[in-house]
Amino acid sequence: MLKYYLQLALLSLRQHRVLTALMVLTLAVGIGASMTTLTVMRVLSGDPVPSRQGQLFHPEVDPWPMDRYVAGQTQPPPNLSYADAMGLMHASRATQQVTLTTSRAKLLPHANGEHPFFADTVMTTHGFFGTFDTPFEYGGGWSQAQDDSRERVMVIADALNRKLFGGTNSVGKSLRVAGHDYRIVGVLAPWDPQPRFYDLTLRGRGYGAGDMLYMPLEAALDDGLHSSTMNCYDSGDFSKPRVAPCMWLTLWVRLTSSAQQRDYRAMLHSYVKQQIAMGRLHRPDARLMSMRQWLDDRQAVPDDVRVQTGMALGFLLICIVNTIGLLLAKCLRRSREIGTRRALGASRAAIFAQFMVESAIVGLSGGVLGLVLAEIGLWGVRHQPVSYASLAHLDPLMFAFTFVVAVSAALLAGLLPAWRACVVAPAPQLKAG
Repeated sequence: MLKYYLQLALLSLRQHRVLTALMVLTLAVGIGASMTTLTVMRVLSGDPVPSRQGQLFHPEVDPWPMDRYVAGQTQPPPNLSYADAMGLMHASRATQQVTLTTSRAKLLPHANGEHPFFADTVMTTHGFFGTFDTPFEYGGGWSQAQDDSRERVMVIADALNRKLFGGTNSVGKSLRVAGHDYRIVGVLAPWDPQPRFYDLTLRGRGYGAGDMLYMPLEAALDDGLHSSTMNCYDSGDFSKPRVAPCMWLTLWVRLTSSAQQRDYRAMLHSYVKQQIAMGRLHRPDARLMSMRQWLDDRQAVPDDVRVQTGMALGFLLICIVNTIGLLLAKCLRRSREIGTRRALGASRAAIFAQFMVESAIVGLSGGVLGLVLAEIGLWGVRHQPVSYASLAHLDPLMFAFTFVVAVSAALLAGLLPAWRACVVAPAPQLKAG
């Protein structure tokens, strides 16, 4: 029976070529626009560390004075001072934890002919690699003992290893950073989370090429490296970041159960109360943010992308309404044919099924053309001057989703015309003939 409906549908579509072309084009334009923006939205709003989904949290406390404080409205800043970061680290209530900040370090390769250059750098503790489940191509991270002894070791990114060492095993070799030699203990496998969630306090850092160097925090501070995210809340000696009244460190903890999350949140509020009693802190606010909350708070998905997605979905709805109108017009032009089929014994269900098959064919055709338009749209996004431009690619899931949306939209558009067709009374149509 389905084969018969397909034959009728194809015959009808060929007989009304202009109307068919208009329906396919209308649906394709809506599909192309919506899939372009939905693909960008999906890329930007995905979990950057899927292997740690639901386990990574970002603690925050507020070191600002009480001036202009409004209870329930003032939120803690995203970074911590050195004292607060280390105080929470020493509490050791998480399965894994890491504190970090970002910097730009001058790197001098030892190879002949290589010129010095600046590289995006993460100054961090040994827990970085385990907390974020980073993959290694060669070697591994440094140890707690190497952190404590302030040993000059480092991990480098795969891209830097390919640039300086041709992708070979560079573990044991040295690079000169900030005037000191650092020994390479590990080379990351390609690892480029989008966005670079672990520190989103600087605009422009969210998307694009990843960091190149990962250095022990204490050793890097000893050698004069500075954070790129210094934000001071009081007067003091700003040249000594360990004691400066400034926020510049980001803390991440891995909590693997609901009970552990409750325990850590209670510890966080207890820590704030203790620091207020000591006179170090003044504001009682503290929060433990999940990865999703952190990304939303830092606006990892730009507002313009959200607006464009909403507009594109609205445009798709308009295209569906227009397709309904075209299908209804087509249905009215075929009233005599429908009446003849009904008089020859076709049931209302058969007529309804025939029109829904026609709608499905229009949807598939619109999906193919819409896919082409979506690829053109994504090509346009990739040529925009935005940090996430290179990520705009249609993956297999979105490829399949395009056809699901196209067919679903066409079937939705076809419901009213199909119902209108199946209630056509045969007698008046035969008399009119």
